[in-house]
Amino acid sequence: MNRKLVFIKDNEPVTDSLTVAETFGKRHNDVLRDIRSLGCSKEFSQRNFAQSTYTNERGREYTKFIMTEQGFTLLVMGYTGPKAMEFKERYIQAFHKMRERLQKGVVPLNDRQALIQSLKLTAELAEETEELKTIAQQHSQKILELDNKIEEQITLDHAEQRKLQKTVARKVYSITDDPAERRRLFRELYREIKDRFGVASYKDVKRKELNSAINYVTNWIPRKVS
Repeated sequence: MNRKLVFIKDNEPVTDSLTVAETFGKRHNDVLRDIRSLGCSKEFSQRNFAQSTYTNERGREYTKFIMTEQGFTLLVMGYTGPKAMEFKERYIQAFHKMRERLQKGVVPLNDRQALIQSLKLTAELAEETEELKTIAQQHSQKILELDNKIEEQITLDHAEQRKLQKTVARKVYSITDDPAERRRLFRELYREIKDRFGVASYKDVKRKELNSAINYVTNWIPRKVS
């Protein structure tokens, strides 16, 4: 962006429709249309929007609008998206620097009235930024809730199934050397895993319950056969 966001005209900080169009990534004709369709009072329009002209690279003359801070604020109020927010944030940063200069006594007295108007715009933009933060937080919460619901449905992958199988095998082999008894214990332990975790197969154990299943198997005690 080659243009300055704000420049001085007749001792007043202003911007123009060309700068707004370039900054917000809009066609200049669309910005002109937005200005003309604002529906503000004639008095407000005359005070805050001044029709002017510019010459393009081919030497042709076209219409543009010079606007005050109040005019700019009214115009961009409906502009949304990352580009719009970036431009508004730059304004807030610029006003913050002006406040620092004022506190250090380096702002000329004849500029302080303009600064007060700038601070009003800063407050309005900050309020809008806070509102957008709230919306973003709400969306983040919904995404987190969705992630939790998905997590509730994820079952063991192949590697996790193998990990549970090996834990079962170690447990059974630590109990007996009898092949027939081992087969019985395998059936019993897998049946108890299904009952304990409410699944049709050990493969359907939820991923988030894998550690619980491993602890259950590690501490498992087979039933006594009468």
